[in-house]
Amino acid sequence: MPTTSSRSESAGPFADVAARPGHPHWEQILTRREPLYRRARDPRSPFSRDFNRILHCTAYRRLKHKTQVFFAPQNDHICTRIEHVAHVMSVAETIALSLGLNRELTSAAAIGHDLGHAPFGHAGESVLKRLARERQLADFWHERNSLRFVDDLETLEDPGGTHRNLNLTYGVRDAIVCHCGEVGDTALRPRTTAPDLEEMTRPAQYDPFTWEGCAVKLSDKIAYLGRDIEDALTTGILSPAQLGLLEDMAREYGDIKAREINNTVLLQYFIQDLRTHSDPDQGLRLSTANADFMERLKSFNYEHIYRHPRLEHYKRFVDLVLETVFAELVLPLERGGMDEVRARAARQSVLFPVFLDWLVKYSRQGRDTAPQGRFANRVLYDLEKETDRHQAILDFISGMTDNYALRSFDELVRF
Repeated sequence: MPTTSSRSESAGPFADVAARPGHPHWEQILTRREPLYRRARDPRSPFSRDFNRILHCTAYRRLKHKTQVFFAPQNDHICTRIEHVAHVMSVAETIALSLGLNRELTSAAAIGHDLGHAPFGHAGESVLKRLARERQLADFWHERNSLRFVDDLETLEDPGGTHRNLNLTYGVRDAIVCHCGEVGDTALRPRTTAPDLEEMTRPAQYDPFTWEGCAVKLSDKIAYLGRDIEDALTTGILSPAQLGLLEDMAREYGDIKAREINNTVLLQYFIQDLRTHSDPDQGLRLSTANADFMERLKSFNYEHIYRHPRLEHYKRFVDLVLETVFAELVLPLERGGMDEVRARAARQSVLFPVFLDWLVKYSRQGRDTAPQGRFANRVLYDLEKETDRHQAILDFISGMTDNYALRSFDELVRF
């Protein structure tokens, strides 16, 4: 990733409205929740620093073992969440470069947009949403959980070895929490207000604050449709008749030269269409025909891939895994607090030692036992409060990989 904006980024139809000095909201876009320590002779821009802070955090590393569509795949060629993030970043950077937007802001938002995805993808998200609702916790949705991770849960060591929160810019945080939502044939334009992002109560409550955030939102849709189809072809779950439906769609949209719909074709097709039909007056948008095409592809994926019987069977297993792990983590906290968690950690090697570390880092009771000067991140939980105990467990599970959740479950049910 470049350390400074290249000269070519200042060209393009959106160059005058991009997030750069002179933008009317520039100072707000750069705002951090607290000052970020300075490094001597650091050539990086604020957004380049954000990119690197996300790249080096543990939540980003765990994306390589988190579901995109197919759960805990054994086939190395099936897309995982980290590959999806790379695809979104690639698409968003291409759009930013061609339109004259700030590439560094775009890249930082793209690499961080899915840090809060639960294990097992949207199936895991549904389980955690239900668990949160049953315990009167704040509603769980992955965009806000991504914001929670970059704001409160992920840390890096400062030059003195103390763990501190990532402390990203408002522009990057905003694009992360606002990355989801329907696109359709409605043009995307940035909003003009800068509310407290932590007070958002539902997905897609706001459009992004920057054109770069809008580009990431569109890139998320462009990136996953064709790749999910390729994975469905690799796993062999599409019937000949369903493949015929895809070929019919390819023929119906005459600008597609290839007979087959695949990821390469769709990426090039939608990116070029977006570049052709977008400008600051009209907004970021696809043509009406191709917005319809995108919606038809999405409907195809939902009907024939995401709701395929093989995936439906696995979703029931996901329910069992995550509900079991949640229930097992509740018991020691209810019975004996940190002391009981330590006792379980001494007897088990997979789940409870890591959970104990989590409580030491983020709870008031745990912080009292931590080495002095080790942690300066926010304390999030008071374990004397039931809601905080449940929230600690929900946050912990949401950060798990598929593999770690399965290993934890296996440890809990085997004698």
